[in-house]
Amino acid sequence: MSDATAIDAAVLARLREASTATIATQLFKLGMRTRFLTGLSPLNPARRRFVGEALTLRYIPMREDLDHPEVYGDPEHPQRKAIETARAGSVLVIDCRGDVRAGSLGGILAARLRARGAAAVVTDGAVRDAGEMAAGELPVFAAGRSAGISLSVHHAVDVDVPIACAGVAVFPGDVLVGDEDGVVVIPRHLASEIAAPAAEQEALERFLLAKVEAGGPLPGTYPPDARTMAEYEAWRMSARRESSATKGARGGPPG
Repeated sequence: MSDATAIDAAVLARLREASTATIATQLFKLGMRTRFLTGLSPLNPARRRFVGEALTLRYIPMREDLDHPEVYGDPEHPQRKAIETARAGSVLVIDCRGDVRAGSLGGILAARLRARGAAAVVTDGAVRDAGEMAAGELPVFAAGRSAGISLSVHHAVDVDVPIACAGVAVFPGDVLVGDEDGVVVIPRHLASEIAAPAAEQEALERFLLAKVEAGGPLPGTYPPDARTMAEYEAWRMSARRESSATKGARGGPPG
C-alpha cells in the first residue's frame, strides 16, 4: 500500500451511506471525472454493496514458455501472493486489459479471499466458476465469464502497484465503493474530504425525492433553491430531535 496511514473508520462508515452516483458527483465537484469502472457487473445481485481499500494485481499477455500449471505451486506467483497477502477489508482489483477470454480467478481463490476477510473482487476481465461466486457472500464485479484458465491468456506480473482497471487508474490503497450501479474509485487522499459531503448529499436527496414524489416541480426543488434548503434544514433538525428523543427513551446517549 502506498500510504500506510489507516483510513478512519468513520470515513469508511460515511462512504457506506453513499451511493456510487453520489460519490461520483462529489468527485466531479473536485475535478475527478473518470473514476467509474464502466462495463463491470456484479455476479450476485444480492451482494453488491462494499467499501474497501485497493489491493492490486496486474496481468500482461501470457507467454507460452512461462505460463504452465506448475507456476501455481510457487507462493511468490503474483496471483497466489495477492490472494495470500490480502488484508481484511481490502478489495482485490485486477488489471486484465479488458480481456475476457480467460478467467482472472476462480471459485477457490475467491473463497480464500473471503476467508481472509477481503471486502470484494473487482476485475475488468472474466471469472471462472461464476456460479459458485454468484452464490457466495463475497461481492464480485467482473466484465465477463469464462471457463478458460488464466494462464491461457494472462501472465501475472505485479502485486500492489498502480494499474488500470476498466480504463481507470487504480493505486494501491485507493478506496473502492460498489453498489447497484457499479464500482467507483476514490483516490485515497480524497476519501476523507468527500465522505461527509457524500453522506449529506444522500440525506438531502432523500428529502428532495420525497418532495418530487409528492408532486413538487423540478424548478426550485432539484436543484434546491433557498426556500427548499430552508425546508430541508427544518426537516433535518426535526429528524434529529426525534432521534434524540427515541434514544433517550431507550436509555441511550442523546443524539
